[in-house]
Amino acid sequence: MNEEVPKTNSERQLNFLEEIIQEDLSQGKYKSIITRFPPEPNGYLHIGHAKSICLNFGLAQKFGGKTNLRFDDTNPIKEETEYVDSIKEDIHWLGFRWAGEFYASDYFEQLYFWAHDLIAKGLAYVDDQTQEEIRRGRGTITTPGTESPYRNRSIEENADLFTRMKNGEFPDGSRVLRAKIDMAHPNMLMRDPLMYRIIHTDHHRTGNTWCIYPMYDYAHGQCDSIENITHSICTLEFDVHRPLYDWFIEKLGIFPSHQYEFARLNITHTVMSKRKLLELLRVGLVKGWDDPRMPTICGLRRRGYTPSSIRLFAEKVGVAKRDNVIDLSLMEWCIREESNKKAPRFMAVLDPVKVVITNYSADGEEYMKAPLNPEDPNAGERNVPFSREIFIERNDFMEDPPKKFFRLRLGGEVRLKYGYIIRCDKVIKDEKDRITELHCSYDPASKPGTGEWRSVKGTIHWLSARHAVKSEIRLFDRLFTEPYMGSIPEDKDYKDYLNSESLSVVQGLIDRDAADTACKTVAGRDETRTRIQFERLGYFVPDYDTTPEKPVFNRICTLKDSFSKTMKS
Repeated sequence: MNEEVPKTNSERQLNFLEEIIQEDLSQGKYKSIITRFPPEPNGYLHIGHAKSICLNFGLAQKFGGKTNLRFDDTNPIKEETEYVDSIKEDIHWLGFRWAGEFYASDYFEQLYFWAHDLIAKGLAYVDDQTQEEIRRGRGTITTPGTESPYRNRSIEENADLFTRMKNGEFPDGSRVLRAKIDMAHPNMLMRDPLMYRIIHTDHHRTGNTWCIYPMYDYAHGQCDSIENITHSICTLEFDVHRPLYDWFIEKLGIFPSHQYEFARLNITHTVMSKRKLLELLRVGLVKGWDDPRMPTICGLRRRGYTPSSIRLFAEKVGVAKRDNVIDLSLMEWCIREESNKKAPRFMAVLDPVKVVITNYSADGEEYMKAPLNPEDPNAGERNVPFSREIFIERNDFMEDPPKKFFRLRLGGEVRLKYGYIIRCDKVIKDEKDRITELHCSYDPASKPGTGEWRSVKGTIHWLSARHAVKSEIRLFDRLFTEPYMGSIPEDKDYKDYLNSESLSVVQGLIDRDAADTACKTVAGRDETRTRIQFERLGYFVPDYDTTPEKPVFNRICTLKDSFSKTMKS
């Protein structure tokens, strides 16, 4: 198969962010760049975060800078240490190392003092309105907002109330701190946005030290400034937040970090919302954050994707200024491209039917030679056992086949992959007319590498019954039936589009060597798991559930590559 080779970083043109950074450095605006990856620890990272990780760390690497990891832990209700640990594990697994590990909570004291600074400048006030009153007061896109009746409190009163908020004197939701900007601003985010709210609950790092917590729009830019972030890179939906980001930095007179936006990653047949992913988990529609059908990094890792395949995917997606939807087949192409070059070949039979070779010795046994990987001349060979009784796929036989059916039929011949040509002479059925056994004869002169080569139209895979090992095979498909989940009508529930066939569990048979490989490599859930190809079936990896008594395999992707036919460089 002739497939396009993706261009490397050195072979392609600079994207718009690289052009900005290159110009900033050439003009001496910065001596070096600092980027950051700022996840909120309220869930597990998904493939969209992986793209952002690759972008932020990749830009720093390309231009000799560094990247900080900073957790946006400003909402203690949703955040947990479990998520912090998982995020760090995912970033390490992707192959990146951060320069500094920080938390927004590291800066709570500084953010609090800066809020008092804005109050002292007459640029922030305490509002006693309810959340609903504040929402109504903001107006609409076409009508200006209404000023809060508390907007013109004195600086002294605002400072006192804010201090008392911090000291825990008021209940949740009773007061907020708002920036005083412009209630008629065309950008509704600039209409006196919230800076702080009261939340009486323990924080995963600070405990009960604080009961007021900064909003994202207030904390984000100031945290960037504290760390001297030169290029704060966000997804496109934050472009309307940029004026507010700049306003806080300007009014506080602090290091001028600057925000840049790129198109977020949208992939067909999945959702990228943490809220929706968490809902799927809570109602039991998936089996965990690392369910191989999930777009989470840990789910992709369990499915069998490699760090290098995900980095290649991020590179192929590129950096755009407009949102678009990427076909899931591109991600499959990336792991298929890698696996084809490295994966050893074995055979498996998922729906077996027994074949008895009637003219072969009952206790006979021999071995056929097969390449471990025909794409790698240095991979060597393996021995494929052959005996009187073998298994083939049930759908590789038909009694009365249609035209152009080139597999086994009654009275017809087919070649066993790496082995003999066999002819079906008799079909054995049970009382329900289901085929239970095929009686075949083999041509002793047709063994590859011996005698005179004879060609037949069909070749099928098979397993020696004596050497086959029982295995659980998990076949995964798209999580949702709808390709473009973002286009679902508002009156529809996204869960109604779940693919009922996204997971099929098959109790099949596999090559003994494949079972040995699974048991040797899966221990510890590390990335020594060997990805293999079951011929004609796809690329597979041992699942974490594998035991010496029961190997379990996940199908990463099929062999068919529909994407490469249309892929453009």
